[in-house]
Amino acid sequence: MENFFTIIGGMGTLATEAFVHTLNRRTEAHQDQDYLDYIVVNHATIPDRTAYIKDNSLEDPEERIIEDLKLQSQLQPKFFVIPCNTAHYYFEGLQAATEIPILHMPRIAVEAIKERFPESKRIAVLATEGTILTDVYRHELEAQGYECIVPNQALQNKVNDLIYHEVKENKNLNFELYTEILEEVAETMSCEVTILGCTELSCLYEEYNLDDKYNIIDAQAETVGRTLELMEKKK
Repeated sequence: MENFFTIIGGMGTLATEAFVHTLNRRTEAHQDQDYLDYIVVNHATIPDRTAYIKDNSLEDPEERIIEDLKLQSQLQPKFFVIPCNTAHYYFEGLQAATEIPILHMPRIAVEAIKERFPESKRIAVLATEGTILTDVYRHELEAQGYECIVPNQALQNKVNDLIYHEVKENKNLNFELYTEILEEVAETMSCEVTILGCTELSCLYEEYNLDDKYNIIDAQAETVGRTLELMEKKK
């Protein structure tokens, strides 16, 4: 292959599957040859990113991701996509390991706010505790002039339950819990836009269309859009 990109996935597997599904669904194609050329690396045994961020005595996932990037770089893809928000805590180290550009999922999500919700300033971020603790989204939001609002512990516990217990452990897209969280963000936290900054939450975004009720920016969906643009397949 010549004009292709590589997905460094498996963090988690269902999220990677959702990225690929969304990508294929949004590609304008009428025959097999119209779809994009890409390689999917589903490295499911990469250590948990949030667990390491909370406890540095555990195995560092960055080293494993760098190994994948170096190996895949030998094939010379056009760019890399890493459908895991928390992994972007390591972005600078990952990009330093390869000359191939890596799409920055949180940055792409924040850039989409201006286009889709230009008057909004108060932005909520729903993500893993690892992503919240590292301020990956806060840095991007504040750099672009937005106010970053993160959940209190009670709400974060609900988000954790949705990500880890419902989606990761049981493959259950819990609609009731998902909408309960979105309602609390919009009403109790008075946020104008909610960023779904976890690819497990992107699975729910893909399954349930709530755009008419809530102002949602899904980081994975926006990264799919950027991928299609770069591959000149934007609808």
